[in-house]
Amino acid sequence: MRPTIRLTLLTLLLVGGALGVAACGSSGEDTSEATAPSKAELEKPATGTLRVFAYDDTVTDEQLDPFREANPDLDLKIATFNSNDEAAAKLAGGFEADVVEVCLDEAKPLLTRNQLRPLDTSGIAAWDKLSFRDEPEVTQDGNVIMVPLSAGPYGIAYNTDDIPDGVDSYEQMFGGEYDGRIAIEGGNPVTPLATAALTLGFDDPFNMTDDQLEQAKQFLIDHQDAIRSYPDSDSDMVNLFKTNEAVVANSGRGTALDMIDEGIPVKWVAPEEGTWSWICGLGITSKAKNIDAAYKLINYYADPEAQAISAENGFVITNPDAESLVPAKFKETASPKSIEGSIPLTEPENIEAYTKAWQQVRTG
Repeated sequence: MRPTIRLTLLTLLLVGGALGVAACGSSGEDTSEATAPSKAELEKPATGTLRVFAYDDTVTDEQLDPFREANPDLDLKIATFNSNDEAAAKLAGGFEADVVEVCLDEAKPLLTRNQLRPLDTSGIAAWDKLSFRDEPEVTQDGNVIMVPLSAGPYGIAYNTDDIPDGVDSYEQMFGGEYDGRIAIEGGNPVTPLATAALTLGFDDPFNMTDDQLEQAKQFLIDHQDAIRSYPDSDSDMVNLFKTNEAVVANSGRGTALDMIDEGIPVKWVAPEEGTWSWICGLGITSKAKNIDAAYKLINYYADPEAQAISAENGFVITNPDAESLVPAKFKETASPKSIEGSIPLTEPENIEAYTKAWQQVRTG
């Protein structure tokens, strides 16, 4: 599941100097720039082992099979997570990866633990074309930390069989008709509270005042019986709709497409209160061993062909050269213009207060 809070984006706080200058940490982390292979080397098939750590919808077989076919001698090992916070904790605990998915709204745990190496953008063939590359959070302390490769909005998904007239707003979703069959993504403290904030009419769900946060918390507590579940992952959300335990949810557009692929009659809409948007991409970890293969993989994801696959999975593309390859029915949703005007997805400055409020919701 993409950052369940996910193009002005995150203001990362307290991470000045997180990437350091050409240094190795006490645990063997290398925070110097990851030197890209030459163009000639990039054109050769990758070899060895490449360990990739990402959201599950980023590393599907559909997305990766062309890369596997082009690199038959590469042992590609895939692991998935539900948040960058989880990824950072596992990497700190000894889990090893060469490439990690980085989402700008939740990158702070990776940065504060020095788990990312600065990237050499000369090794990214499409770099100068990519949308969102100039977002301030892409560069930290003068270093590029990730290559933006996908984006997308969060809104409402509903079962069209159960709700033939549709759901146009969060206010309607919580209006009482669907009590007990609502799902709210709960992989982190911010998403549920932000959903409550939009329902209450707050303009900026990611920078609530203490009073607004208290109201959002109380809203969720008051609607405990209305909310069937707070799923942590895409698969959990899909299963709730598959079993008909949930018929409406706050959801990413890509998750709604996953449901449709499973044969579930679902429609995604932008609620009247507004959408929020995320931007994610790939970075190289401070313990990466196969740097050449890491750059090959990142270049693959930025190529038009791979970007077109991403578009068919419901994501906004970042390489405009892919637009001609995107099927007509996905062209509108794949365009970066489709998320213009979305509420900027940010990690709250008072994230500790959000976390405390969410804990109080869960203990009810």
